[in-house]
Amino acid sequence: MTVLASRAQLRASFFRWALFLVPVVLLLGFLSGAASGSGAENPWFAALEKPATYPPPVTFGIVWSLLYVMMGLAAALVASAWGARGRVIALVMFVIQFALNLAWSPVFFGLHELRWALYLLGVIDVAVLLTLVLFWRVRWQAGALLLPYLAWVCFASLLNYQLLELNPHADGRDYSGAVQRIEL
Repeated sequence: MTVLASRAQLRASFFRWALFLVPVVLLLGFLSGAASGSGAENPWFAALEKPATYPPPVTFGIVWSLLYVMMGLAAALVASAWGARGRVIALVMFVIQFALNLAWSPVFFGLHELRWALYLLGVIDVAVLLTLVLFWRVRWQAGALLLPYLAWVCFASLLNYQLLELNPHADGRDYSGAVQRIEL
């Protein structure tokens, strides 16, 4: 016999990994955002001037949910590739980039550090690209699943940069949550 496992065993391994990783990735992403008060309803964020490229706020929850599902599926494809060269380093890189990803919301929304969040996004961009390449080497489908994620974090870098340019006074500022709105 020249194969380690039958196609059915490999498929079952992928489904087991997917049933574990997709919910874990979704849950950790949700917890990171919730713990840092991320979102349009954050008073500090709501007070920021937004660039023209800023999409409707509902977009973020939808996009991140889809990206987290795709990330979990990609990781499951790699995790179930028993015996594949580069499998372990690809999974280690996935964990590193995911930890960096989870750190962004607390830095941006929790600490109000626009500049440090932008630096962090630069590191995330590189880490996601490395993860994508490593995943592609193990299973090209896993790398392909990370392409939208790479595009989105690059777009997030652009948004973060534009927010910093438009709101240099807000970088690192503590915000009491008081909002005064005057309509003319």
